[in-house]
Amino acid sequence: MITTVIGKTFLKAYNKKYSKDYSAKEFFEEVYFELFFNHPKYMQWVTNSPFVQMKTGQKVETISVLERKEKLENLFEKVENDSADASFALGYPASESKEYASTSGLVSDIEIETEKEDIYYSWIGSGLGIGVAGGYSLLINDAQITLETFEGWKYYRKYLNDPTLQKLRGNQINSWNGQWLTYKLGKDYNPNFDFSTLEMEKIFKVETTAAEVNTVNWSNLFFSLSNFYPDKTLNTYIYSFGQTNKTIGFIPIYLKAGKRLKDVFKRLFHSEQEFNNKDFQALFGMHIKRACELGSIGLQALRPENLKKYMTEDKNLSFKKEEDNLIYQSYKTWLIAMITKNKEEITDYTSELAQLLHRYRGGSTKTDRRNLISNDLLGSKSKKGFIDSLTEMVSGVEPSDLEALKKLRDEVHLMTNEEFGYFNTLLKFDYAFTEKQS
Repeated sequence: MITTVIGKTFLKAYNKKYSKDYSAKEFFEEVYFELFFNHPKYMQWVTNSPFVQMKTGQKVETISVLERKEKLENLFEKVENDSADASFALGYPASESKEYASTSGLVSDIEIETEKEDIYYSWIGSGLGIGVAGGYSLLINDAQITLETFEGWKYYRKYLNDPTLQKLRGNQINSWNGQWLTYKLGKDYNPNFDFSTLEMEKIFKVETTAAEVNTVNWSNLFFSLSNFYPDKTLNTYIYSFGQTNKTIGFIPIYLKAGKRLKDVFKRLFHSEQEFNNKDFQALFGMHIKRACELGSIGLQALRPENLKKYMTEDKNLSFKKEEDNLIYQSYKTWLIAMITKNKEEITDYTSELAQLLHRYRGGSTKTDRRNLISNDLLGSKSKKGFIDSLTEMVSGVEPSDLEALKKLRDEVHLMTNEEFGYFNTLLKFDYAFTEKQS
């Protein structure tokens, strides 16, 4: 199972980095158990496992060290004597075949012999799952990423054990992994961070009666990973373990798309500082499930969540709210990246055209030109309707703008329907921005 594969990748890298020679069972007992379960607050809740099966009167937060050791021995006994199932081999099928459909992923009716070490590897691998908003987690079979994830475990344990943070809930290791990797590999990482730093970064949500780890947006994680591996493709397993296990499967993540968006933003707005802001990066990315339906996660999947309605409906940005400028920048960055994805040159061509439209509209006090631009040109759903509107504009534009109008007509004619959709949406935004600035 994939959890076992990830566990093997990690432990090999861990033993090499720290000059150790742990077997999977030894690492589980001496490191994993001590961090995850040998405390009044667990870092991970594994349904039906020996660690959560309580005798009458037992509670996780009050059981003794000896009682926790007893649960560890119960796990050892199951591994030695029972056939592997999801209660103690993480990511494996449930014990009864009738439950497979609702609780298991990657199930086969072929008898597969499971090595005892593989079961311990599955626990290690599951602890390296990277949780993202939308209820899913990622497993990435990359040694460096698993080591970076592991480095964050000690901090989550530290905060769970902090007597001043008694209201911080446990069992959120996957959510923590997502936040930790995003922060550690991001541009704002400060090696001298403390809890208040992480609260400011919105990694933790602290309220009067409770505190917990927020779940990170997958786009934030994506951009941090793209800082770490600017040109790499990661083959990622995306899943959800819970009452019902969900398997999306193996999805390639093209991290160079993050670099592309940053480059476009820098060319357009002459800085990358704002792009590195966590809130700005969160504007990108459709729902993780919708993104996976594309078959890969890259530039297309990073489409800002609410952009589609502006492409399919007669809507435009109003620029009445302060955040509209940031939204405009994210939309424009993505649209230009899509339009120029096979080109080296990145130009702010639509801004120049928006200025042309603004001059044309200002040449008449009547509403006919305004309506022609807003309804017929920018509201067109086809290249033909757009070109027909340009033809109608020819007689009214300034002589100095006539050549640009003819060039636009020729370029639109050569665009694919997809490119035209992106182009006209971007022109619509730029025109609204120009009108607001005038």
